[in-house]
Amino acid sequence: MLHSWDLSTGVDGPGTRFVAFLAGCPLRCLYCHNPDTRYLRDGRRASAEDLVQEAAKYTDFIRAAGGGATVSGGEPLLQPVLTGELLHRFKHELGLHTALDTSGYLGARATDALLADTDLVLLDVKSWDRALYRRVTGRALAPTLEFARRLADLGSEVWVRFVLVPGLTDPAANVEGVAAFAASLGNVTRVDVLPFHRLGARKWRALGLDFPLADTAPPSPEQIAEARAIFAAHGLNAV
Repeated sequence: MLHSWDLSTGVDGPGTRFVAFLAGCPLRCLYCHNPDTRYLRDGRRASAEDLVQEAAKYTDFIRAAGGGATVSGGEPLLQPVLTGELLHRFKHELGLHTALDTSGYLGARATDALLADTDLVLLDVKSWDRALYRRVTGRALAPTLEFARRLADLGSEVWVRFVLVPGLTDPAANVEGVAAFAASLGNVTRVDVLPFHRLGARKWRALGLDFPLADTAPPSPEQIAEARAIFAAHGLNAV
């Protein structure tokens, strides 16, 4: 079940990328900017062949822009067979750099073959504090940490993503915990500190849902710089 696809630059991995957004996600993040991808029924039926043919139209442009193909969501590992076939065919048929954008919560569903076809994992680590992680996502943190350690054991390249939400995920101790864990893995080549925004609020309204962070302001440049400095102090490339 495919929600949509797009061409993006700079937000879904290096360079310009063909991004397949699969439908369905087990998390219920308070700051989710795509609540319209929560359920499998939010998508439409599509095959790997459909998406490979679509991506093939742009491969020359993508290669020239130093990009590749990313499987995102929703949560792509909710549909591991489709995700694995896409990554394999993007890599071996189209010759593209591949990326998997995941929370890691369903990391156990990723086979070694799937990960072998993945050049880069974009791993969302939403909190270090366990209680806060459950508050933010409605789920437990442990599966994400287990998946991160597995990726480290495999030597897979990882970019960690951390959404900075004032009054929620921004306590220094919480940021410090994520930073120390990421630094301990040895395979994290970049950390994206993503400023919280309210651009998805209209989607919540359109679905008849109350956006729980409607009154939360985005972080200031100073707050963003402070969070990045914590990651940098652990020797990580924070952007």
